[in-house]
Amino acid sequence: MNQRTDVALQEDYLLDFQDVEQIKDSLINFMVHIVGKDPTFATDRDWLYALAYMVRSILSERYIRTGRAMYEANVKRVYYLSMEYLIGRSLTKQLVDLGLLDKVRQALAGFGRDLEAIAACESDAALGNGGLGRLAACFLDSMATHGYPGLGYGIRYEYGIFTQGIDQGRQVEHPENWLRYGNPWEFERPSVIYPVRFYGRILCFKNEEGAEECQWVDSEEVMAMAFDVPVSGYASPTVSNLRLWSARSTRDFNLRYFNEGNYIKAVEDKTASENLSKVLYPNDKTATGMELRLKQEYFFVSASLQDIMKRFLRTHENFDKLPDKVSMQLNDTHPAIAVAELMRLLIDQHGYPFDKAWKITSGSFSYTNHTLLPEALEAWDVDMLSRVLPRHLELIYQINDMFLRQVRHAFPGDSGLLRRVSLIDEERNCVRMAYLAIVGSRKVNGVAELHTRLLKETLFADFTRIYPTKFVNMTNGITPRRWLAQANPGLAQLITGHIGEGWITDLKRLKEIEPLAEDDDFLDRFVAVKKQNKARLAALIAKRLKIGIDPDSLFDVQVKRIHEYKRQLLNVLHVVTRYNRLKDDPGAGLAPRTVIFAGKAAPGYAMAKLIVRLVNDVAEIVNNDPAVGGRLKVAFVPNYDVTTAQDIIP
Repeated sequence: MNQRTDVALQEDYLLDFQDVEQIKDSLINFMVHIVGKDPTFATDRDWLYALAYMVRSILSERYIRTGRAMYEANVKRVYYLSMEYLIGRSLTKQLVDLGLLDKVRQALAGFGRDLEAIAACESDAALGNGGLGRLAACFLDSMATHGYPGLGYGIRYEYGIFTQGIDQGRQVEHPENWLRYGNPWEFERPSVIYPVRFYGRILCFKNEEGAEECQWVDSEEVMAMAFDVPVSGYASPTVSNLRLWSARSTRDFNLRYFNEGNYIKAVEDKTASENLSKVLYPNDKTATGMELRLKQEYFFVSASLQDIMKRFLRTHENFDKLPDKVSMQLNDTHPAIAVAELMRLLIDQHGYPFDKAWKITSGSFSYTNHTLLPEALEAWDVDMLSRVLPRHLELIYQINDMFLRQVRHAFPGDSGLLRRVSLIDEERNCVRMAYLAIVGSRKVNGVAELHTRLLKETLFADFTRIYPTKFVNMTNGITPRRWLAQANPGLAQLITGHIGEGWITDLKRLKEIEPLAEDDDFLDRFVAVKKQNKARLAALIAKRLKIGIDPDSLFDVQVKRIHEYKRQLLNVLHVVTRYNRLKDDPGAGLAPRTVIFAGKAAPGYAMAKLIVRLVNDVAEIVNNDPAVGGRLKVAFVPNYDVTTAQDIIP
């Protein structure tokens, strides 16, 4: 890099924010010049924005420095492709990571402001729904904390899955407009924009060398524009990035329709195009919803691959060494169409022959499987793929033909095996996306030792025979920065006071507290922290649900997406059983128990919504029966999100 034309960066911009008075001066500066408000009349939300912009300035400088270091070292990069990122609120996390939490709290107190009240003004980023999205967020945190060169790709949903309310026991859905007040953490990148195509037809012909070439013609085009969200690491100079794609129309409106007075028709194309990034997980119980879901998946995959390839060409003349310098992780089957898309880009845009393109593609991807349930594995209807992504279906057929020829050669005479592992399910007339991900990946991992073993023995037993070394285990974890250091500061301080701070970046160090299991003083303080957390949760439930619960009761908690296989129904039947026991034998020696549920049921999932109704109906009976004497309480906490999880889990 030419240092003479380079923007000069300070040794570490964070040094400007180490003194409380410096932080106060900086906050006033950002309040006046960026937020544009008089500090005297600023609201808590104004202070949130001033503080967020101040922190973002630190992250931005570190991100630039991180990027330069990566380019100079010419390192291999990992790109995480996920439909969900459940990152929650960012302010407190970034302050903890930068070591500024206490100083900022003092600075705000000097203005008569409370940090917790200001942080509460931030909306949870509605970019995910469940554990898959939370895992993705934890990976980004860990990559930045440990200095791995990588970044995430996803969709900038304008609306989350929904805001959950409870009306007479029933779940009701409201739009989750998390961007209503803007997002101070993101950088809009109007110059980073890529075309994404749908529909059309395939035109094949012989080229000058006599080889067959195919072109995707008469397609419709949508533009994907980037928004960057910096991701800090804990006590780390590395700042990573989450690049989110927003759909933009190729043209704003049709002037002819506008001039004729048909204003709705004039913006019809623009509206249809930009629906792609409007809502997380549209209801896929309808054909229209399913098609939108498919288009969302391809939209973010295509934009991400184009971006990755453009970045790669900055330092390479071609893509021959892509597997040596790029590793793309498919988080579940949602991004699996990336296998066909990379083949399309290599063959159609960069002139690679099929075999060479396949060697590059199958060496660049890895696939994380999250479920053993066959019905949870995505399978796209062949007719829909033929209409929406005709070129990709053609490439999938070619990949399948190549793969089945290899299987036929390795396992001659086993026609049943060919039928079972084919990427095309002939009976259901669909493409098995998990199979495409397996065939097109270098490695496939389960998310726990037992899960991976069962994958190999049951769901993907045939593929294990074909690829005996491809399946590996990567046990999922969670980041201790948010889920212990931030969410449970009392326990974090107790642990740090005995073994130091090393556990925050090396969770194995927690084994050092094992000898303290016999230390009465440590145990007393541990119980006190737990009781404080329970009292805080009891106060939150009392405020939100008007249910009085005993902090000294046993808290029995199940918080996750509502689904039949997650067994909330079994749990509520257990509540009914305990209730009946207390009614039949009031003197039964059952410990007082508070059963806490939280989670969203997908809008089109009728059975899950009935389970929500059942939990609330059981709670109505149990909580208002004086015969159980407060020895059993049930609470369904609505609108479960990362912030609510941080209240409940400690």
